[in-house]
Amino acid sequence: MGLVVGETIHGLAPGLTLIELLRMGGAALQDYAAAAIDRPSELIELSRASLRAPVPTPPSIRDFMAFEAHVKTSMRALNRELHPDWYQLPVFYFTNPVSARGAREAVKISPGSQAFDYELEVAAIIGSPGSDIAVEDARSHIAGFCLMADWSARDLQAREMQMGLGPSKGKDGAMSFGPFMVTPDELEERIVGHSHDMALSAFVNDKPYSSGNLADIYWSFAEMISYASRGTRLVTGDVIGSGTVGTGCIVELRTTSGPEAYPWLSEGDRVRLSADILGSIDVRIERGTEPLPLRR
Repeated sequence: MGLVVGETIHGLAPGLTLIELLRMGGAALQDYAAAAIDRPSELIELSRASLRAPVPTPPSIRDFMAFEAHVKTSMRALNRELHPDWYQLPVFYFTNPVSARGAREAVKISPGSQAFDYELEVAAIIGSPGSDIAVEDARSHIAGFCLMADWSARDLQAREMQMGLGPSKGKDGAMSFGPFMVTPDELEERIVGHSHDMALSAFVNDKPYSSGNLADIYWSFAEMISYASRGTRLVTGDVIGSGTVGTGCIVELRTTSGPEAYPWLSEGDRVRLSADILGSIDVRIERGTEPLPLRR
């Protein structure tokens, strides 16, 4: 674990993980940050570091669908109307914790998919555990934020969800986080309404694809955390994903601008997702494995 200072990582003593530090609570995060500045165990250039996800295997990952523009366009792609309950319930799905990847780790196409996509999102990492958390108290449970890429096999997802469950294999191959966790105090000056003024963008092979802002979110992180904790318990290291920002995926861009302009991702593509302060996810897409037959 280390503290990013400018373009350098100040390393802490080996063995301690971020999730263990967050469990200490109180002022532990600030104390260890001060130690990293004054007495770093090592100094590494950020550009040369191989970064894991801030929480490499989260206890759980809940990914919401909190941007109205994304939901409306996605529903249009499916020839469906936005359900009115979306304005009453901040819905989410659980995804695979062991699929977490660092911000520079390559991502493989899901086995059998011909319609591989990225989703440009922001994630909150839970610091303080809690149950039935009130909206007005929810911000105090956030340890920090990071950029998040939800990789999606659209063809598999569409088939699965016709049966009233899922997404499952359409989503659980990989989810990228990072490059680091940014604590809430670093974002205080960007608070606008119930969110933050934070530009988000995506590029494929250096071509501009997505552009949006976290401030456009309909459901706030506080509301999502409150809903997620209803009747259950959030624990340290749990991940709360915002869902896709408007225009933040290929399926939206193909719906609004046509499939020729925005083909699905393929082997060798380079995808770069960026956000103010949060940094960037920059990965190459690799060929996936062939799906093994279930019955012969």
